[in-house]
Amino acid sequence: MKSFMLYSRDLDVDPYPGYKLLRDSHPCYKFPDADVWILTRYDDVAQAAADWHTFSSLGGNLIDEIPGRPGGSLGTTDPPRHDRLRALVQKAFSRNSVETLEPIVAEIVRDVIDKIPARESFDFSAQVSAQVSVRMILSLLGFPERDALPLRDDVVLAISTDKSIRGRNASLDAAFERVKAFVAQEVDLRRQNPSDDLVTRLTEAEIDGDKLSDREILLTVTMFVIAGIESMSGLLSMMAINFATLPEMRKRVACDQGLLPKVIEETLRFNTPAQRFKRVLTKDVGLHGQEMKTGDIVALAYGAANRDERKFPNPDVFDLDRNTSGHLGFGAGKHFCVGSLLARMVARVTFAEFLKRFPMIELEERGVIWNSSSNFRAPNQLYLKYIST
Repeated sequence: MKSFMLYSRDLDVDPYPGYKLLRDSHPCYKFPDADVWILTRYDDVAQAAADWHTFSSLGGNLIDEIPGRPGGSLGTTDPPRHDRLRALVQKAFSRNSVETLEPIVAEIVRDVIDKIPARESFDFSAQVSAQVSVRMILSLLGFPERDALPLRDDVVLAISTDKSIRGRNASLDAAFERVKAFVAQEVDLRRQNPSDDLVTRLTEAEIDGDKLSDREILLTVTMFVIAGIESMSGLLSMMAINFATLPEMRKRVACDQGLLPKVIEETLRFNTPAQRFKRVLTKDVGLHGQEMKTGDIVALAYGAANRDERKFPNPDVFDLDRNTSGHLGFGAGKHFCVGSLLARMVARVTFAEFLKRFPMIELEERGVIWNSSSNFRAPNQLYLKYIST
């Protein structure tokens, strides 16, 4: 198992063979190249995600954490403050809000697809998923439109890992600061001109009689921008890979777009972008013969748990008829993704429109260039070619 390294590029390209070895033989494993434990079996990951008392997010949820972020946003707080902060933002992601946003997303998607050049190959990540995710999150927050690719590139850098130094570098931190500065301008505008939107509600809200600090507001909104762009873009690109590489599934969906919700759920199980999230132990924990100590970092490997045959039979097969109930593509427990309804809607609308125009796609020879991250797995570039029928 010495070859299973956190900072190996192989983990970005294909982590699943290594995950299986860990699940079968080392379900509680310490990376030899990092002071980090990893849990890979479904029951262990789901139980740890639910036990925030023991597996705390206060130290941050990124394995290579962004400086100054822990304790200031939904993903880096524990109850009771987490629950109160979540209640403040839930309205923006409610079913009614998502339904209101759907025609806007459909218009965005049609505009994006209309701009794909009339040639056989294109970069889906840059020309579709980045465009849709950036424009969608800016619309949700009421922020002005801006060039999607520079913002998306900064987001990707902000959550990336420099695997050559096993951590973060100055350019990654600078990218996060650029996204934060953009958000800070918009937050200041809402203070001067309040409106009925999420940012204004956060600036005016109180928890236990105390207003949110400027830091909490700024980091919460910044992480909505980052998570909305990164997670949504990653999901769309993973779905595109599946449509390009699974012709039988593609044929079924072409005949019945009512199957798109099943494609979304099985994609979230089969190749979720959210692969590993960090927790910090608040007490000693013994598991599978290993002793993890208070203060140890533990990676909850959602991507590995979703391929655990103890939960999902034939887990390495993409199966549209599978019961995907309980998959961890959106996490679990208190930190279950607040934007899950929104993500499902955007994915459904995007591919309903995309498949009308491009019913037959394949991976181009250049294929996939993966992001470098200790947490996420998503294409930075995804070259597809479409086949006219």
